[in-house]
Amino acid sequence: MNIVPNNDFWNLLDRLIESSEIVIDRPKGTAHPKYPDCIYRVDYGYLKDTSSMDGAGIDVWLGTKGDRKLDAIICTADLLKKDSEIKLLIGCTEEEKSIIYEMHNESEYMKGVMIQI
Repeated sequence: MNIVPNNDFWNLLDRLIESSEIVIDRPKGTAHPKYPDCIYRVDYGYLKDTSSMDGAGIDVWLGTKGDRKLDAIICTADLLKKDSEIKLLIGCTEEEKSIIYEMHNESEYMKGVMIQI
């Protein structure tokens, strides 16, 4: 089977972002609330009034490009939480995408894959 990119998927996520407030509750340079050795190197937050697998808002990484354009997602699997989620990468530089990818793969308990447009 030859699978082609699904532009409708990306367009739907763009609409979701456009219609939602981005809340940054873990700014760059702050520590994770449960794992103080984990320091956020890119702003991290969620889309207000949305829901994800963990019952909280859909997670977002907000980069420094300033355009608030979605061009990648990270799909994660977490053995400690026993869940999986997607995280939206909005306005991220290539360097920030690498940092985010590394953060989701440095633990033996969480792994992630990045899908880019």
